[in-house]
Amino acid sequence: MPYEGEFAQYKPLQRLVESERVKKLLGSYKVRNKEDCLSRSQTLQPIKIQAGDWIPNWIISIDGSHAEVDIRNGFPGAEASYVTVASVILDVAKMQELDQQRPVNPKEFKKIEEAESIDCALPGCNVIYDGEKSAKDSLRRSVFEVFSSVRMWSDGESLLDTYEALLKYKPTTERSQQCPYDENCTENRDYLRDNGRYNCPCELALPLYSTDALRIHERMNPEGTNGAIFSEIMQVWERVWMVHILRTLEAKKLLSILQRLSIVLDGSLAVFGQPAWISQAIYKEVSRINTVAKQAKGGKDILLIGVEKTGTFVEHFENLDRRENGSLGSFPCQSVGLLTDSYIKQNIIFSDSTRLYGAATYFGRKFFYKTKSGARIVATLPFLTDDHRDLTRAEISQYPRLSDAVGLLDKLVSSRFPNALVPLVSANAEAAIPLRLGNKVLEKLAKELMGAN
Repeated sequence: MPYEGEFAQYKPLQRLVESERVKKLLGSYKVRNKEDCLSRSQTLQPIKIQAGDWIPNWIISIDGSHAEVDIRNGFPGAEASYVTVASVILDVAKMQELDQQRPVNPKEFKKIEEAESIDCALPGCNVIYDGEKSAKDSLRRSVFEVFSSVRMWSDGESLLDTYEALLKYKPTTERSQQCPYDENCTENRDYLRDNGRYNCPCELALPLYSTDALRIHERMNPEGTNGAIFSEIMQVWERVWMVHILRTLEAKKLLSILQRLSIVLDGSLAVFGQPAWISQAIYKEVSRINTVAKQAKGGKDILLIGVEKTGTFVEHFENLDRRENGSLGSFPCQSVGLLTDSYIKQNIIFSDSTRLYGAATYFGRKFFYKTKSGARIVATLPFLTDDHRDLTRAEISQYPRLSDAVGLLDKLVSSRFPNALVPLVSANAEAAIPLRLGNKVLEKLAKELMGAN
């Protein structure tokens, strides 16, 4: 990477062009031509689907955002991150009423939404909590305290309780995890998992946390930016919050509400990075709650939809929809593309692995849907049974409530942005931190709170 203000020169470019090693490497690469892509893409046959007419009373949408800011506290490269996860409850009946009265006054539309959020500031490089010895230990403590302090219902379980319910599903036979104090621990022990805050059994008796099992702190960069781990924290909070909502409804004997409620999550139904193990725990817990809800009411499966805004799958769907002349419209409206493991590995995420795609990270499976209005949606529906996890085939029965899901997507398309959905536009508006203005405001706040000059 260049220094600030230093511009690239032509000499390295000339050296690369003339390098025999580079020529040899480039010569061994194979560029897939358009005909090859098209022949492979023909293996995905769009399926016309009858959209359901089920409409929920409410939709809960969940989205998050994070922004890193530099802190002047006497240490070079000091950094903090602001993380927010917003959930918006959308009154669908009122939304449909307003939809018949276009154009709608934005103030009137805002009245059909109610929002709440998890907002916090987390320490990064060279920012240390009072009483802690390092930025890594400060981050561990901060994450635990946020989990402990958040709850949907004032007298209900905390987000930490929900997380620890998921922690019970974590296998104990996996490879061991190092103690967070591995450099100082007198006995060089493995991390001992437990609930809440407790002490390391070595003579130092330093504090450990149940949230250490997420292992996010292990990737902390002590000398630079940590945007990647703050992104991991955000995605964990988004997905654990979704489970928290379901568990709270169960505890309050309100699971019948799920027959009139849908949850829309920004991104795929998956967890990536160090805390990826929690995706399988979420699958087991959501599947359990779904079984209880159906038995209690004799109703339908939970309607939980993950929606991707960007990424490789979104780009691939756009390519599928592109005609020979470059215009869009090849993929029929109100049709789905159901994805198998082999299709994904041959056409989207190239791999020769024998392990099913996303086996360790996903708690749902993807599909493509082109809405009645022509919007392209890359969505995920949850695994609720083991059969749903079998990616060697792709059948409608493996996508719980697919008909209701696509019918709802038809009704939620927003005209504000291409291929956008109203609930996620609302959730993003609550969660998104404006990068230019936001960073200045957040930096000022951080300085005031930390007493920095």
